[in-house]
Amino acid sequence: MTSGVRAEGRGARQSPDRRLTGWACALALDLAPAQSAGLAFSALTRGGGEGRPRQGGAAPRLPRRRHPGSQAPRVWAPLLPVRGSGSVGRGLMEAGGPGTCGGGAETRGSEGRLAPESRVHFRVTRFIMEAGVKLGMRSIPIATACTIYHKFFCEINLDAYDPYLVAMSSLYLAGKVEEQHLRTRDIINVSNRYFHPGSDPLELDSRFWEIRDSIVQCELLVLRVLRFQVSFQHPHKYLLHYLVSLKNWLNRYSWQRTPVSITAWALLQDSYHGGLCLRFRAQHIAVAVIHLALQAYGVEVPAEAEAEKPWWQVFSEDLTKPTIDNIVSDLIQIYTMDTEIP
Repeated sequence: MTSGVRAEGRGARQSPDRRLTGWACALALDLAPAQSAGLAFSALTRGGGEGRPRQGGAAPRLPRRRHPGSQAPRVWAPLLPVRGSGSVGRGLMEAGGPGTCGGGAETRGSEGRLAPESRVHFRVTRFIMEAGVKLGMRSIPIATACTIYHKFFCEINLDAYDPYLVAMSSLYLAGKVEEQHLRTRDIINVSNRYFHPGSDPLELDSRFWEIRDSIVQCELLVLRVLRFQVSFQHPHKYLLHYLVSLKNWLNRYSWQRTPVSITAWALLQDSYHGGLCLRFRAQHIAVAVIHLALQAYGVEVPAEAEAEKPWWQVFSEDLTKPTIDNIVSDLIQIYTMDTEIP
């Protein structure tokens, strides 16, 4: 289910599956309620849905610089397709009020249905991750881009700006923050191919310059909204150190026959589809994904029953079991959302 999309002007690589990490999804849903677990394997086999913008979206309310030779300013919409009722569409964009910061249980309504803004954020962060891979970005810059996006919509109403425009600006800004600079032309071409598979790169005409100016102006808006606080502490470095320590604790054969480290890393990457990065400390998320990976494979830490404190509290003294349960619950909800969104 991979796509042969290439990033123009940059080293291309195969795009990942549009779904979440398949086997990590199955492992997480094995621990979820029965009604969700039955959907795990269908998520591995069905095709990934296109990340689609809203239909007839309004122009982002941003000042535009007129590039020489450009005509009257157009809205951002020319790059974004209109695909009828199957798009993210009007039904998903009926969000009134600030974003939910990727909150856990509060993203569901009284009937247990996913809130519209949660669906939008899920689709857009999926776009960020796929576009980031096609652009050759490393894990940390992609995580930074997702965090910038989530944090922006914690401050701004979802219907105020086009979320895909904010996502592209987040990619551009994250490249600067993490010292992996991207060209706006590459971001535009990758995004254009994402929305219009098989299309040619955009010509350097007035439309291209209007899109480029929208990204740059939106970047300035994001910086102002976030008060220029765009450096974040990610769980990745903590996860690496915790896994090294845990490897020394566990039986060597038990560690070799179960991919605990790979699963924990995949769970951490998938967590950025939601707002866990804003709601929990980086150390706590790192411990929680290890806890879920160990639980999924049935691996027990030696001598845990005789120890004075649980192994996870050795890594983070202020961490509690309810906090771990909340993080794991939010992770499982992300995988459940993946099965519910076409």
